[in-house]
Amino acid sequence: MISVVYPGSFDPVTLGHLDIIARSSRVFDKVIVCVLNNAAKKTPLFSRDERVNMLKDVVRDFDNVVVKQYNGLLVDFAKENNVKVIVRGLREVTDFDIELQMAQGNHKVSPEVDTIFMATDPKYSFISSTMVREFASYGKSVKGFVPDIILPYIDEKVEKNTGGRKNG
Repeated sequence: MISVVYPGSFDPVTLGHLDIIARSSRVFDKVIVCVLNNAAKKTPLFSRDERVNMLKDVVRDFDNVVVKQYNGLLVDFAKENNVKVIVRGLREVTDFDIELQMAQGNHKVSPEVDTIFMATDPKYSFISSTMVREFASYGKSVKGFVPDIILPYIDEKVEKNTGGRKNG
């Protein structure tokens, strides 16, 4: 049985993320979606618990996908969960540069853990969580950027943070 971990901050989960999750679930026996904190992202829109709950809603129809959270190094999470493969999604060339460095660093620290890169479907390659947060914060619809099931989460958060502006 091959288990993989698909890590990210998922703030919020996008259709590109869902594409990688769905395709990974067809290739591997078990996919653990791991919500991590990204130190480079100073203030997330959603708490880690909120992101976990959104992801659980999004993946509820996948029998072989589970959602977990972790506060620490990804390779330590992989070891603790008996996972030898990390799946990373790529949208563009700049993603590859960053992900390759991370994969090489992870391999140096934990040579038994490998990283596999999966290119997202080109129709989602322009979508990023950063773009979703930006558009939503200005009241623009993010329908078609994120799974429909999480639009209410975004609406609620944007209304709370902006005093009533809605994602519509």
